[in-house]
Amino acid sequence: MCIDEGRIAAIGPRTELGEAEHFADAAIIPGFVNAHTHLEYAVFAGFGDGLDFGPWIRLHIERKGRIGLEELRAAARLGAAECLRSGITTVGDSSFRGVAAEACAELGLRAIVYLEVFGAGREALTAFEETRARIGHALSDRVQVGIGPHAPYSVAPELYAACLELGLPVTTHLAESQGEQDWLTTGTGPFTQLAHMFVPPPGETGARLLARHGILDPRLLVAHGVKLDDEEIDLLARADVAVAHCPRSNALLGCGIAPLAELRAAGVRVGIGTDGVSSVPSYDMFEELRTAIYTARARAERSDALSASDALELATLGSARALRLDTQIGSLTPGKRADIAVVSLTGSPYLPWEDPAAAVVFGGSPERVLFSLVDGQPRYRKGGTEWQELISDAAGARGRMLLAPVGA
Repeated sequence: MCIDEGRIAAIGPRTELGEAEHFADAAIIPGFVNAHTHLEYAVFAGFGDGLDFGPWIRLHIERKGRIGLEELRAAARLGAAECLRSGITTVGDSSFRGVAAEACAELGLRAIVYLEVFGAGREALTAFEETRARIGHALSDRVQVGIGPHAPYSVAPELYAACLELGLPVTTHLAESQGEQDWLTTGTGPFTQLAHMFVPPPGETGARLLARHGILDPRLLVAHGVKLDDEEIDLLARADVAVAHCPRSNALLGCGIAPLAELRAAGVRVGIGTDGVSSVPSYDMFEELRTAIYTARARAERSDALSASDALELATLGSARALRLDTQIGSLTPGKRADIAVVSLTGSPYLPWEDPAAAVVFGGSPERVLFSLVDGQPRYRKGGTEWQELISDAAGARGRMLLAPVGA
């Protein structure tokens, strides 16, 4: 492969391209595109494990309230570093305070950073504009800003409409859990514990609510989509709404298995996301891909329900399409940005390989990533990238969240 000015110039055998750096027993792949994550939550691992979704959210809100902007910055830097270590070169990040944009700019990660908004009216956009102004120095062609109306239970249709009017990339959480469905349709279930923070239940599911108000739009990326029925999948497909599939998060929170095969069959643009380390143990995209395969095959009761090649495409070109960045990234194509990961398979049971995609998906891990390049620049190199201060700062932030609140 030849790289010129941050782009892939040519791909071919060494006999055609000439001598260059060689990686024995390694695969060169497009950098993973993490379609849905929360870098600011990189130090939240294990909080509330085993709790139902409603109480789990409440615990995270309470602990997040114990730290300030600097601690969230430290966590976001760790999240960006861990993504690069896993071969992830682009993220679609849902950001509570916007510091993920600063982290991505500092560490060289490509990103759309969706600033989250909550509430019932347009006044919520004031906070959005203030945050966008605060992080303006971090924004560029590589780190873009989007907006993230959080979910149909925490954002009213009027605010969704106002978000779309901004003309920015938009993401939302949708149909993630049965608790969400119960609250929206009947005002019952575990979400009643957080009723004071939510908009009144509309008496219908989130997908139907957004469709009825004209919110479904090609610019919209929905995260999760676990509790979608056939009619709702059709609504998303007709509107060309994209979905970020997060199988580990959905499984660990007991939310279920998303209808991945049905979404793909309907023509929905689907990508893969790790979600945040608030709900999963890591930003390990290899483990996410394996979980996507396991859950797809278990749901369908068929061993051919999702192949390793299909899963790898979902996490690269599929996620790039979901983020509407596929003209720039997601495949090893001359002219695209040189966002690349090099994965060693030395010592892997899949070497020598029969199927290179299977070798990468089933035999890969962050420990096997040798390089992650963004725009042709090494942003992570195994054994050559030291983040000790960054790791220490993030550990301090986690420690402060574990301290009992004053007066407890």
